[in-house]
Amino acid sequence: MDAIQSAEKGTFDAGNTRRVTTIGRFLRRTKLDELPQLWNVVKGEMSLVGPRPEVRKWVEAYPKCWAVVHSVLPGITDPASIRFRDEEKILARSSDPERTYREEILPQKLSLYEEYVRTQSFWGDITIIFKTLWVVVHGQEQGAKCKAQAAKGKIV
Repeated sequence: MDAIQSAEKGTFDAGNTRRVTTIGRFLRRTKLDELPQLWNVVKGEMSLVGPRPEVRKWVEAYPKCWAVVHSVLPGITDPASIRFRDEEKILARSSDPERTYREEILPQKLSLYEEYVRTQSFWGDITIIFKTLWVVVHGQEQGAKCKAQAAKGKIV
């Protein structure tokens, strides 16, 4: 019931994954939970690539930034979705998930969204789609594993 009330208010419970079932975690991890949004793409309400829709509370907190972001159709994937693929884990580890989202994650997402709007192109969208597929299959952005190993001194 709390989740329904939060949805009606345009909010979310940051970092709270107790309501997510095992199947739900699998669907989220593999992005299969996004498949129904393909219908919204077919209807012209969404794009494959574009800034993700946000709850009202955060749109109202940064109206000037969102005015820019809302100048394009929302999408199923975008650079922020790739960068913050593990957002739920970050928020779950935080002692104050709402503050973490508001002060750390959302400003970075907005920056990525605004950059996407400024530099949007067909080939850029194709690149984002392939990066998304890579992350879904391999669990992290292409090159991230090598960077992590290099940082640990495992790659010369």
